[in-house]
Amino acid sequence: MSGILDKFRLDGKVAWVTGASYGLGLAYATAFAEAGARKIIFNDINQELVDRGLKAYRERNIDADGYVCDVTNEEQVQKLVEDVTKKYGGIDILVNNAGIIKRIPMIEMSKQQWDQVISVDLTGPFVCSKAVLPQMIKKNSGKIINACSMMSELGRETVSAYAAAKGGLKMLTKNICSEYGKYNIQCNGIGPGYIATPQTAPLREKQPDGSMHPFDRFIRSKTPAERWGETEDLEGLAVFLASPASDFINGQVVYIDGGILAYIGQDPSQLDESKFKDEVTKEDVKVNDQ
Repeated sequence: MSGILDKFRLDGKVAWVTGASYGLGLAYATAFAEAGARKIIFNDINQELVDRGLKAYRERNIDADGYVCDVTNEEQVQKLVEDVTKKYGGIDILVNNAGIIKRIPMIEMSKQQWDQVISVDLTGPFVCSKAVLPQMIKKNSGKIINACSMMSELGRETVSAYAAAKGGLKMLTKNICSEYGKYNIQCNGIGPGYIATPQTAPLREKQPDGSMHPFDRFIRSKTPAERWGETEDLEGLAVFLASPASDFINGQVVYIDGGILAYIGQDPSQLDESKFKDEVTKEDVKVNDQ
């Protein structure tokens, strides 16, 4: 008799994580492999990034295929899906992870910049989901996970296009559930909070006087957990949403934010800096930027 933990296994599954050469996408893919997925498929926008990803997967002893593919290009996406289907019989799990952000005040943002963010962050998940849904319908099984964001719920200065795209992605998640749930296809979203990655390292850098970076202080003061998330904090939910354990969860966005969306926050000036010993130094930033 199988145990409860067996429901979280991904044995034999083929998982496609878009934009997974590094960062959160790589973390999701690594977690899937550890949970038993037999093949990881990833793509990125150019060969240099794909090669970077292949090296990272090799270092983790993960069986992965990398493709140069623009998620907004239907022809390229369809070709990738056809190739994977021919080789491995289809795609069981799709994570729409690829995304971009442009931090520009709305009145200074060009329509071209707006269109680019909407295209990658919202149209890309539409194109990729559309490409895998027919085979999932045929198999009467499939998992689609969309990389949503706290900006699926909140606004913030300089991220109008990103917030609009992530709000739209939340509703696309619900609509895929509504249209295709009858085929045993589950579509859910992961909404990360502020995650400590090399890309966010400059925002956690100690100041010359040894004090916290103002943005680091701001985030900690708005987070009940009083810390940034780690990529490991996202892996469990990703595996859960990709596994049979979540077969009756559909159309939901689960936020991994340390409680930010539930909390009005404290006065940043009242934050006790002495509790935090893990601020990023200038040396850390230099290493992460290399």
